[in-house]
Amino acid sequence: MEMQSKQSKGKPTQQLIRIAEIRDGVTILNDGTMRATLMVSSINFALKSQEEQDAIIYAYQDFLNSLDFSVQITMSSRKMDITPYLEEVKVLRDKQQNELLRLQMDEYINFVGELVKESNIMTKTFFVTVPFSVQQSTKEGQVAKIFKGAKRATGKVQMNDDEFEHNRAQLMQRVNQIAMGLRGLGLRLIPLQTQELLELYYNMYNPTTSRNQRLHNAGQLKVIETD
Repeated sequence: MEMQSKQSKGKPTQQLIRIAEIRDGVTILNDGTMRATLMVSSINFALKSQEEQDAIIYAYQDFLNSLDFSVQITMSSRKMDITPYLEEVKVLRDKQQNELLRLQMDEYINFVGELVKESNIMTKTFFVTVPFSVQQSTKEGQVAKIFKGAKRATGKVQMNDDEFEHNRAQLMQRVNQIAMGLRGLGLRLIPLQTQELLELYYNMYNPTTSRNQRLHNAGQLKVIETD
């Protein structure tokens, strides 16, 4: 009985998330809705003058009022991971011919690694998620909506290339609108591509594992087709 209760509590991560696939920088959920995610810089609001703060607040208010669709703003706070940076330094160290410089680079690598480890330095990253669904499109007819609903009833919605490109184009129009509004606030942003989205979700759903086991580059993985 105890073994059965333990098995019933544990569920694979795949059964808990609603993501069907990630394609060309777009997250497709099981119900066919699509998401684009932007990584956005921040503003040190406290260091601004009163006039600058007021201007930012009013600009942000105008930005929100200009939207006719919902967006999700997320902040991720995680322990700093400098592994990629240290790996690059190690490559440069291995190419270094001067033995003294090699020793100094070794000391630098150990010092930075221990500093980040002991100081528990945290990084904060901000994301804006932009949604789109066929039901939100004014160009979609009632017949197409019924067709989509029938496909949803069978489980995950299947989307052919033409449907994907059509819906993605409309999603990108929203992304461009968001980008213009945020740049008007003095923010910098970048849309996350497929590999970056994979790493984001991997780190979010596997916070412990991701610290010790890095995600492979999706572009370098071999796809094995099965019948």
